Amino acid sequence: MTVSAFCSVSLSPPLVLACIDRATDMFEKLRNVSHFGISILAEGQEALSRRFAELPANRFDGIGYARAESGVILLDDALAHLECRHIARHEAGDHAIHVGEVEWASSQQDRPLLYYRGGYAQIER
Repeated sequence: MTVSAFCSVSLSPPLVLACIDRATDMFEKLRNVSHFGISILAEGQEALSRRFAELPANRFDGIGYARAESGVILLDDALAHLECRHIARHEAGDHAIHVGEVEWASSQQDRPLLYYRGGYAQIER
């Protein structure tokens, strides 16, 4: 699924958060998970972002991915991968805020895919 918001929370310990809309098919599935994975997409992967935002079923058909040590799914060719231990969930309006401690991470050199003001955008240098 494509999340509504994602950001760093803390460097020590390394914490991140992801906001999940109640309307998504994954909302209840994430209630009691021990881990979650994050694949940060590169600027050329807008189609993947749209696919995971819209397709509730069969979203992985034809998509390359690997399972991390904890069992979470990480998309092939993403800009970065994070494997997180789920440590907290906070209800917030029509979303839930999931906080995870990063247990493993990897990254590649590329530019990130950004979503800003209702559309995909690029950072200008």
